[in-house]
Amino acid sequence: MNLNQLRDKRGAVTARKRVGRGTGSGKGKTCGRGGKGQTARTGVSIKGFEGGQMPIYRRLPKRGFNNYAFRRRFALISLGHLQKAADSGRLDPADRVTLHSLITKRLITHSCDGVRLLAQGELQVALVIEVNGASRAAVRAVESTGGQVIIEDRRANRRAKGSEEKVLNGHAICR
Repeated sequence: MNLNQLRDKRGAVTARKRVGRGTGSGKGKTCGRGGKGQTARTGVSIKGFEGGQMPIYRRLPKRGFNNYAFRRRFALISLGHLQKAADSGRLDPADRVTLHSLITKRLITHSCDGVRLLAQGELQVALVIEVNGASRAAVRAVESTGGQVIIEDRRANRRAKGSEEKVLNGHAICR
């Protein structure tokens, strides 16, 4: 294949809309913008504006509870990622895999509240993995290699918040 043979997929590039080319084109005169006024001009964003009247989204009562701003964000890591990191030498099988070690080894690059282990891919090395959650298949796969999955108890972590100790499976471990 040569450069002159490269083509876009059919429908990937469409011709621009030619407006203002007569009434027979279907986009003549007002060019599909309706009549005069603010919305006929460029840079208009008045969705939900009701001409000064109190908008309907403010007139209606708000119901229910939304915890979106305070949700816990978990980093997802798969067994395949851990195996690839162990193969490349970024993860030492003798060390315990924790959130802190994953961040320092650059396997997790964004801020999160914890780690969830998924069973995507295969794991051949025995690892001791400390996570906030894991699928049953992931736990089985790790234990079949001779490793161990330690799942942190969130309720115990909430009780110990503010103290310098970390709680694993209901047992406080000072660091």
